[in-house]
Amino acid sequence: MDADHFSTLSLSRTPLYDIHRASDARMVGFSGWEMPVQYSGINKEHQAVRQQAGMFDISHMGKFILRGEHLIAQLQELVPTDLSRLQPGAAQYTVLLNPQAGIVDDLIFYYQGKNAAGEQQVVVIVNAATTEKDRQWLLSHLDPDTIQLQDISTAQVLLAVQGPQAAHQLQPFVQADLSQVARFGHITAPVLGEIGFLARTGYTGEDGFEVMVPPEIGQRLWQLLQAAGVVPCGLGARDTLRLEAAMALYGQDIDDTTTPLEAGLGWLVHLERKSEFIGRAVLAEQKLLGVTRRLVGLRTDGRNIARHDYPVLDNGEPVGRVTSGTLSPTLGYPIALAYVPTALAKVDQPLEVEIRGKTYPAVVVKRPFYKSLT
Repeated sequence: MDADHFSTLSLSRTPLYDIHRASDARMVGFSGWEMPVQYSGINKEHQAVRQQAGMFDISHMGKFILRGEHLIAQLQELVPTDLSRLQPGAAQYTVLLNPQAGIVDDLIFYYQGKNAAGEQQVVVIVNAATTEKDRQWLLSHLDPDTIQLQDISTAQVLLAVQGPQAAHQLQPFVQADLSQVARFGHITAPVLGEIGFLARTGYTGEDGFEVMVPPEIGQRLWQLLQAAGVVPCGLGARDTLRLEAAMALYGQDIDDTTTPLEAGLGWLVHLERKSEFIGRAVLAEQKLLGVTRRLVGLRTDGRNIARHDYPVLDNGEPVGRVTSGTLSPTLGYPIALAYVPTALAKVDQPLEVEIRGKTYPAVVVKRPFYKSLT
């Protein structure tokens, strides 16, 4: 289906849409947005991020600013992670939970400390497909008399500059020393003369920055980075990069029926906290009794790629489902994530996957599949 067809489907477009089209990007519909899936080719874009620097337009993602006198204390009740340790300039990846401890969404809180009015302030980045759901979830669980939520999702451009050379390539356009920003840290600084938000975070398994700026600054920054040799990348490379790094994709690897303990996100669950949070009782029981299934990494041979929703078998019997799969451009062999019974989740466990009606051998392997040396 060509890009012109998608333009008739009332899809939203980011402020960089015309730049993407001018660069001959292949556009597709994604979470209600018309987005570039690739430019020069997924493998080329993938390798640019692994070896040098690539950039992504992620302006479709949801962006909120939360303010309030006791904001962190209220957010503590919505997530399993202890946010009290967050210092200004630091960030926390975590998950919103429903009462069954299912994951409403995964997101990042960027704590900015107290503003001029003495209120705690947090920048929140959420998934594009869940922006409205998350906004309503937060509004329904935070005290409207003390907490303000400002939705800046369509007012700001968000770019991800990722790869070993990302900081070096971005530095000329930022009036701050990016080498002083810690991993998972963030700052507010002039970008091309306008105040921007820069976080040393990403979804690729590499070093890099996510930059939030006004639309016109985002357009200029994209073009300047491209002229400097940073490779434009689409959703295709973003998916292969995140899967190599075993980063979960909401709606596939995690959703409101999976708990963080099942999904291998136990490091987000701080049951030693004395305070209550939504879903705590379920997680406490799972911690005590153990989970019945786990998200594992799989490797298959040749070019036998286990795709989303393909059956996982043990001795010919269905035992689970693949959530994500691809041919790894970096490793050269197929990789996948899948939920399987806990008894079959150990590394080196032999399994099978059903691919187009045929059964192929697979083996459980350590996650992440790839880890950057930088």
